[in-house]
Amino acid sequence: MREDFPKFQEFSIPAVLLLRGVVYAEDERVWNLLLSNTSRLTDYFSRLGLVLIVNESEGMAFLRQMSDEETPEGYDVIPKLFHTSRLSYKQSILCVLLREEYRRFEEEEAHDEKCVVDESALFDQWKALRLSPGDDVKHLKEMRATFKRLDDFGFVRRFSDDPPTWEVRRILKARLPAAELESLKDQLLVKKEEQATSRISLDEEIE
Repeated sequence: MREDFPKFQEFSIPAVLLLRGVVYAEDERVWNLLLSNTSRLTDYFSRLGLVLIVNESEGMAFLRQMSDEETPEGYDVIPKLFHTSRLSYKQSILCVLLREEYRRFEEEEAHDEKCVVDESALFDQWKALRLSPGDDVKHLKEMRATFKRLDDFGFVRRFSDDPPTWEVRRILKARLPAAELESLKDQLLVKKEEQATSRISLDEEIE
């Protein structure tokens, strides 16, 4: 073992997990290490051009890239670790539906610790907002593939296979606040209306 290797510091544990994704309060050991080392972690990540967000009321912490306005002089040369990627239309639809479910979950003040949704409960709403034609089998396949993609983003995770249900993760609320939710819903409805109008015009031309 190298004798000149830096002494192990426990804050390295939440640091690595934050670089991998979201840290939740349910992981008590890591969460407590994070809270007791918030200042050190904030300083460490700021040197990488990252901002540590700790939301104790929601019981979660995550990292985001510094905005241009926040970046101190000289730090703009640091390569970006996180890149903002736009959601696809299908991903946007599902995020809106899931965010609405999470809002209802909070308003009901349910005693359940997790917001769990059934695929079948969202299917009709999914079909109503889809732009492409197709039968139920095709739409269900698309919706399930989109769920898996949102799982990759950390927005959901599989809760059960029979019936197919998903847990909506709290990070979705942080990534899609109420104001952005309303804006995204409006964009989806406008796009759907534009498609419906175009289809009517095409039908009239054919006739």
